[in-house]
Amino acid sequence: MPPTLILVRHAQALHNATADYTIHDPELSELGHEQCAKLRKSLIEHPLAQQAELVIVSPMRRTLQTALRSIDWLLEKGVKIQADAGWQENSPKPCDTGTPVSELKQDFPSVDFDTVDRVFPDKTSPAAKHYHFTKKAILHRAQTALEQLYARPEKVIIVVTHSAFLRLAVSGCWFFNADYRIFDFAPRGAGPDEDDDAYRLEQHEETQTKGGGLGLSWKEPVVLGSELPVEDPDAEGGVSGRGY
Repeated sequence: MPPTLILVRHAQALHNATADYTIHDPELSELGHEQCAKLRKSLIEHPLAQQAELVIVSPMRRTLQTALRSIDWLLEKGVKIQADAGWQENSPKPCDTGTPVSELKQDFPSVDFDTVDRVFPDKTSPAAKHYHFTKKAILHRAQTALEQLYARPEKVIIVVTHSAFLRLAVSGCWFFNADYRIFDFAPRGAGPDEDDDAYRLEQHEETQTKGGGLGLSWKEPVVLGSELPVEDPDAEGGVSGRGY
């Protein structure tokens, strides 16, 4: 049986606070650190979070800091935290471009970076086509990330990741800073097309009706793939959507 997923958006980072998207791989803001304390309390009190057997985290500073400040109690029990470039944010802006793994290993020694894609943090070269800022690449990356979790043996997995990737490629739900939602995998082939075998998620009623585990997020659904650029927006003739 595939695992239940607790999908978490990182707490407020410096680019969120300042709207300065030129900050490279920003860290959490002062408010972000405060938000982590509230997120931590909510997760500790949630029975499903207590059952988590694995933590997956985007290898960006803001997600790594959020995970280590809100799920440290799981790590103390021996739960593994594993970085996965497949869960990084959509755009190639400096704020959404990561730091080399060699540096991250020094700053976050408790995180397992051994399986991070070797192309990370590149998101623009031909070798990094899996991470290109296009609708096709982002939706494919989301399906790959979900497929990998679908096959995991753990019963509950926590993923700490990013708003636009979650909203536009994974779940079709809004995530405000330091909020989370809980999902199960939908039965395979449950889409409108009988031949469609995509990986889809079904949200638990408690976070759907409340607007997230902390009740911070908008409840309106979002169409997967909307706002994403059909082609590379930086390429000549590219068709741009916001996508972040």
